[in-house]
Parts: sequence; C-alpha cells; structure tokens
Amino acid sequence: MLRKNGDTIAENRRGTFDYFIEETLEVGLMLVGSEVKSLREGKASIVEAHAAEKAGIFYLFNANIAEYLGANRFNHEPKRPRQLLIRRREIKRLISAVQRKGYTLIPIALYFNGRGLVKLKLGIAKGKKMADKRQTMKERDWQRQKERTLKGAD
Repeated sequence: MLRKNGDTIAENRRGTFDYFIEETLEVGLMLVGSEVKSLREGKASIVEAHAAEKAGIFYLFNANIAEYLGANRFNHEPKRPRQLLIRRREIKRLISAVQRKGYTLIPIALYFNGRGLVKLKLGIAKGKKMADKRQTMKERDWQRQKERTLKGAD
C-alpha cells in the first residue's frame, strides 16, 4: 500500500513508555531515492533508533528502512546513519539539552507532511525508572477499565 501525504510511516510507542518526553520538534531527513520509495511502501522501523550529535551535525542511528526491491544495484544500506536537517539555532539548543544529565533524543514518529516530504518527530527525553514505568502501566489500565465501564453503561 502506497502512503499518501499526511500518513504516518512508523511510530515508536516504546519510546513514550521508556522515556518522559519533555519537548518535541519536527526535523527533516536527508534520504536517497530508494529510501523514499521504500518509505512510501511503509517499510520502516524506528523502534531501536536514536539521534546523536557528531561533529556538530545530528544523525539518526539504527533506524531500519528496508531495501527497495526495484532499486536493483543502486539500493541503500537499511541501517545507515541518516543526517537530520535542523536549523542552526535548534542545533545549539539540542546540544546543550543532550549534554545535561540523563537527556537523549529519541524518534517518536516518521511521517509524510502535507507537501510529501519525510519528517521525523524528535523528542527530547529523560529515561524513566522502573517505578515510573509501573505507574504508567497502572494509569493505562485504569483508563482502559474506565472506558469499558462507560461503554458498558450505554
């Protein structure tokens, strides 16, 4: 199935469970043609991915974009580092945020914007402790139970 503009390609649900998302921002990705075609088919995973700074430039590491079968020998590496397109003032702000204790950059969603460009929703996050994860699970179960009782009351 080909993706249209505005469609979500991949989500990182595990990221919102493992981290407190302090702030989000939308960034672009520097991709090659076969990667975009593979993304149009929805063949991507950002569950294990993270973003990091290297020589003043941010990259997305460990994101898996499957090879596009029609690309033949001009295909791309599925897990290659991909440069993130971020404004200069945002880069300075992100570098200072990442250098603080416990903060990291995690991808939350990969999607096509209204113009058909691939965008990445990036979150500045701090890791959760085990007790925080248990609290999140309790809240999620409570919301689910509340929905069931309200649905059953109708």
